[in-house]
Amino acid sequence: MIYIADYGNDRIVKLNSNENNSQVVASRSEYGNRIIQLFQPTDITIDKKNDSLIICDWGNRRVVRWSSQNDNNVQILISDIDCYGITMDKNGNLYVSDYKKDEVRQWTKGEVNGTIIAGGNGKGNNLNQLNWPTFIFVDQDGSLYVSDNNNHRVMKWIKDAKQGIIVAGGHGQGNNLTQLSNPHGIFVDHLNNVYVADFGNHRIVRWSSGSKEGSIIVGGNGEGKQQNQLNGPIGLSMDCEGHFYVVDHRNNRIRKFLVDLD
Repeated sequence: MIYIADYGNDRIVKLNSNENNSQVVASRSEYGNRIIQLFQPTDITIDKKNDSLIICDWGNRRVVRWSSQNDNNVQILISDIDCYGITMDKNGNLYVSDYKKDEVRQWTKGEVNGTIIAGGNGKGNNLNQLNWPTFIFVDQDGSLYVSDNNNHRVMKWIKDAKQGIIVAGGHGQGNNLTQLSNPHGIFVDHLNNVYVADFGNHRIVRWSSGSKEGSIIVGGNGEGKQQNQLNGPIGLSMDCEGHFYVVDHRNNRIRKFLVDLD
């Protein structure tokens, strides 16, 4: 199953990729700020333990939990936050990027304010700063990866670190293999390869661990809607069989690719 934050339609959609059909699973009415409504959601993570979806309700500046079994069972987890990306680690800790405060916070169960674990030192391009963080990813070791959008780089923050490490980009905005342009979705595989939805360059790029440049695995053939093209890719995910799912934003479609991870 694939869950999609359908930003323009103010809803969450569940897609069965094998049967090519979809179902609205959160917010079936028009946009709004009532508890059962969403307004331009940007990201979603699955809480398997509690059988629920946790949604970054971007337009309403909140994070909500939506029961998978009951449409009316909705809970506001975090209010007054300019959230963009959201994820959860293997221990059930929640991570949320705040693009206006240029930080990522971690919430443990029962915590109210969360703890800053990346950024939080003002807007900037130093290693302890972020500039408009978007999507995030946490690996099995608890390291946090952040798409540092306006710095055109991806940062890795090892658990309890005071500053991050550049693992992709960081050489200004551009389309060289050492550069990114407003990176969005990210995914890290078991070999610590970092996959980036390179939004402004209309491509998906893989950065091997320790590499100084990336390699294009999808797109990179200019902006367009042909089979070998993307147009503003945003979301990025992968299943256990090595299939990549790309939210091809400006083409209003989800693309599926088989990528050799070895």
